[in-house]
Amino acid sequence: MSTTAELLKQASDLFPDEVVTSAHVRHFDLPSGAGRFALITLDNGLDHTKPTTFGPASLANLNTAIDQVEKEAAEGAIVGVGITGKPFIFAVGADLKGVELLKEHEHALAIGKGGHEVFKRLAGLAVPTFAYYNGAAMGGGVEVGLHCTYRTVSKAIPAFSLPEVFLGLVPGWGGCALLPNLIGADKAVSVIIENSLNQNKQLKGEQVFDLGIADALFEGADFLEQSLIWTASVLKGDIAVERPVIDRGEAWDQAVARGRFIADSKVHGAAPAAYRALDIIAAAKNGDLQQGYDAEDLALADLIMGGELRAGIYAFNLVQKRGKRPAGAPDKNLARPVTKVGVVGAGLMASQLALLFLRRLEVPVVLTDIDQERVDKGVGYVHAEIDKLLGKGRINQDKANRLKALVTGVLDKAEGFSDADFVIEAVFEEIGVKQQVFAEVEAVAPAHAILATNTSSLSVTEMASKLKNPERVVGFHFFNPVAILPLLEIVRGEQTDDASLATAFAVAKKLKKTAVLVKDAPAFVVNRILTRFMGEIQNVIDEGTPVEVAEKAVEPLGLPMSPLVLLELVGPAIGLHVSETLNRAFPDRFTVSPNLAAVVKAGKRGFYVYDSGKPELDPEVAALLKQGDVVLTEEQVRDRVLDAVAQEIGLMLDEGVVAEAQDIDLCLITGAGWPFHLGGITPYLDREGVSERVNGKKFLAPGVASVPA
Repeated sequence: MSTTAELLKQASDLFPDEVVTSAHVRHFDLPSGAGRFALITLDNGLDHTKPTTFGPASLANLNTAIDQVEKEAAEGAIVGVGITGKPFIFAVGADLKGVELLKEHEHALAIGKGGHEVFKRLAGLAVPTFAYYNGAAMGGGVEVGLHCTYRTVSKAIPAFSLPEVFLGLVPGWGGCALLPNLIGADKAVSVIIENSLNQNKQLKGEQVFDLGIADALFEGADFLEQSLIWTASVLKGDIAVERPVIDRGEAWDQAVARGRFIADSKVHGAAPAAYRALDIIAAAKNGDLQQGYDAEDLALADLIMGGELRAGIYAFNLVQKRGKRPAGAPDKNLARPVTKVGVVGAGLMASQLALLFLRRLEVPVVLTDIDQERVDKGVGYVHAEIDKLLGKGRINQDKANRLKALVTGVLDKAEGFSDADFVIEAVFEEIGVKQQVFAEVEAVAPAHAILATNTSSLSVTEMASKLKNPERVVGFHFFNPVAILPLLEIVRGEQTDDASLATAFAVAKKLKKTAVLVKDAPAFVVNRILTRFMGEIQNVIDEGTPVEVAEKAVEPLGLPMSPLVLLELVGPAIGLHVSETLNRAFPDRFTVSPNLAAVVKAGKRGFYVYDSGKPELDPEVAALLKQGDVVLTEEQVRDRVLDAVAQEIGLMLDEGVVAEAQDIDLCLITGAGWPFHLGGITPYLDREGVSERVNGKKFLAPGVASVPA
């Protein structure tokens, strides 16, 4: 038994639930008399929508297949070896559900070495090797192809990436060492660092080819056939693959520096994966691949045993699993069909909602407002956005015409909503206004129609309290921008019935939103946590800590933007309104900042100006600020903010605002862009000891977003 095989056999005991990938070898004669060829096909035996992954047993199967073709190549029985995947799926990398179970550094190191040893054998064969990227390829799926001599890619590929940094790892089976040596350091930094930190951006087939990762690009319908014809031409010498000379001078160093700038701007030094990957890319400049592989092994093992990966996998599972099977959602069979949607309001938020319902449900959507000018503006916004989609080639002319015909605007609610199944309001955030709107809608809408509110902080129960049928009122809280942020907080009022709630969840699914069931509590989840977070930042500023110190204090969290930049995005007036709402509900914990009130009264849109190209405190805002003389350090500010957030989350869980801490994290990730590498917020609070300091216990059990006990 080979050393590689022994290594993988030992590691396989650590992955009891691995979905094993087979590696079938078949032989045939290439076109044009190019010779006998061996093709390895990766297949996990599940349906074609299930991804193929590499765990220890899967790597062992590939290793056995390479044993066979290695012998054939040495004997001159074959002229080349190819590797491809089952229909639509090439391979999507390591078996992460096994990786997160590892408890020992040496076991993690074995996984890295095992993958390297198998993949390196492809590069060492006595004949040329070919990777045929026929479908989705990620992580180790990309890397196994990088070890081959040549690569082809399908135009139909929907997703191609090295997403490891996004999850808290590095491309650890050759990606960091091989990719910059293939396409240059700058392009490699874009794929490994920039795309990963840009919410795991995926490449399409043509982009893979344009980057130089693949040597040929073919249509999806006959991809493998065309790849084999091309392979025959390469082997016969009719096609010569030329690759650019890699610049190993100053350009390489500049690329790494650009990567560090990107990492700093995204995670602010708070997450190690990007920096470990950049160190390996920087060292790969000398072309010593084995040195790079060794560095990948060590980085992979260190990161597997660290908190960032566990939090990243936890966050990934939240979005991919819990987000698609919402906790507490009623029986989906209770949901009623929605064939027409009404939108009360025609402002920006209402218009965004109308566009979303129109695009996803493709049913008639009607907007109303208090005058014709507003109605026309709302309908015009939707039409303009459809025209943009048409201009970008996202939809064709027929569909554009059909969508435009489905959206209308009226002043008379009776005319617009008499046959609507789902009516959502997006009017001024004042309880009396919303109660009046719902009373008017209830008087004209069908008895079965759902009445949904997009309120960000008001009581759904109180909103429904004066209606004849309060059981059909449900909170349907979107986040701005509606088209981008996935979260939809679905709020159950005290009298909301199961059928109305089930319909709301069914609509959310059609809208392709991540729905989380939330109790009718002040500001629900995201706004409550962010307001407590922002409130402490504002408090320390009011007390005397300089603005720049308060802002910089939370940089180690690696948040997508600083607190005051976030406030500017939300709008100071909205931030003030939510803080006032929560102050009325919880005056002992939520304050109303007099400085924020002064900024809103002065009509300022934020604390900063950008005349120099970067945020600087607006002199007019600085003149408004009235501060005390208590000046805290960055560490003191950070402790105070995190303690406040941990306390609030503990109270929310005690109140049953959501089912579990996992729902808190899912909300923050999908509704506020909270970093994957934190796992939301509760794993971070657990790791930093804040949860126990404040609440006397951790939010998550051992092994959930952490190394198993």
